[in-house]
Amino acid sequence: MADEGPDEQRFTAMYDECRQRVWAYATARAGRQVADEVVSETFAVAWRRLADVPDPPLPWLLGVARNVLRDGHRAQVRRESFAAELGRWAPRPATDIAEDVAERLAVLRAMAALPEGDREILILIAWQGLTPRDAAKVVGCSPAALRVRLHRARRRLLRAAEAETPDGQAEGARGTRPQVGIVSEEMS
Repeated sequence: MADEGPDEQRFTAMYDECRQRVWAYATARAGRQVADEVVSETFAVAWRRLADVPDPPLPWLLGVARNVLRDGHRAQVRRESFAAELGRWAPRPATDIAEDVAERLAVLRAMAALPEGDREILILIAWQGLTPRDAAKVVGCSPAALRVRLHRARRRLLRAAEAETPDGQAEGARGTRPQVGIVSEEMS
């Protein structure tokens, strides 16, 4: 501690003094599973903005923790909304419901595992019904570049969907590939 600068000493003292109370606040609002992450993010913000931290620091730290919790809640709502939207667009074939559920979950997981850029292109083309030319305008690239990106995104989605099948094999429960409607080349 002797070789720490004044900023490090101030931060260490603030952390030692307030960590438990920030953790208790986060636990009361979101539960123990989330509290450690909230405390970490709160003190990371405090370190980055150490000059802005007032004295006493606890109210400011609790405000940051509140914002971290709120941002986490918003992200969760966005994820749930995205999953719900995926569910509304997925076709429902007239087969065994258990197989359909497993396959649908595999596709949802596969979409969620894709990079944001791939998801965006697939959604623009398959669910928004845009042509590659129009989707290219949205994304900000040429139609040719979008077609290449779309082809790659479809391949990655298919690979991810095959990896997510209930058996973990390339063949689904019905002995075929998972039915990933947005992979179809007909949509371009």
